[in-house]
Amino acid sequence: MAEARSKDAGPKERIIQHMNKDHQDSLIRYLEHYCHVSSYYARNAHLEDITFDSMTIISGRSCRYIIPLDPPLPSWSEARPRVVAMDLESIEGLKRSNITVKKYKRPKGLWIVVPCLVAGTLVAFSKRSNFEPGSLLYDYLLKSVPDFAKFCHTIQPYLLPGVIMIHTTEAAHLASSRLDKHSVPRFSSLWWKWVISAFFEGVGAFRRLDRIVADEEDRKAKVKH
Repeated sequence: MAEARSKDAGPKERIIQHMNKDHQDSLIRYLEHYCHVSSYYARNAHLEDITFDSMTIISGRSCRYIIPLDPPLPSWSEARPRVVAMDLESIEGLKRSNITVKKYKRPKGLWIVVPCLVAGTLVAFSKRSNFEPGSLLYDYLLKSVPDFAKFCHTIQPYLLPGVIMIHTTEAAHLASSRLDKHSVPRFSSLWWKWVISAFFEGVGAFRRLDRIVADEEDRKAKVKH
């Protein structure tokens, strides 16, 4: 009996370690699809236990969820095709892509200029007094171009909310059209990196994320062949 339990523990532990190390995105989707847990609360999910009848997953808020395996596994050798099938079912049910974005890439080259310009604009137009004599911006940069300073002073109340609204819309669009689709957990550190990049960069963040997805699609296509 003890020998049987020992043989059983080996493959079980390997499955648990493998799922937690390489397929946390699948565990998160299981919680979202089978247990109707939100992406936010499903983040940081990990597999606590698996038997022939069920798997036990702990969510990011330390809640335990038991997902039945129906029909039960006949042996541990059937675990891999079963969890793959469950993930495909989750992807289809959640209307997600089969590509998960798991990393963030910083802007490079000229694309670094864009967030710097946006950040500079937000700081400069954060208050009207920045364009009045006595302010650092006026005294050091705008003193020689008083007409331009007056123009900026005039449009400040309108430009600032406009810039914030446009860039917030871009960030929200990236979150809904890309991050949700590619299983990036909402409000995770990775989610925030991409959302903040989209706010300050706009199209640059979209292009980098789409490149990551395209590269992963190419990698999967090569593996199939």
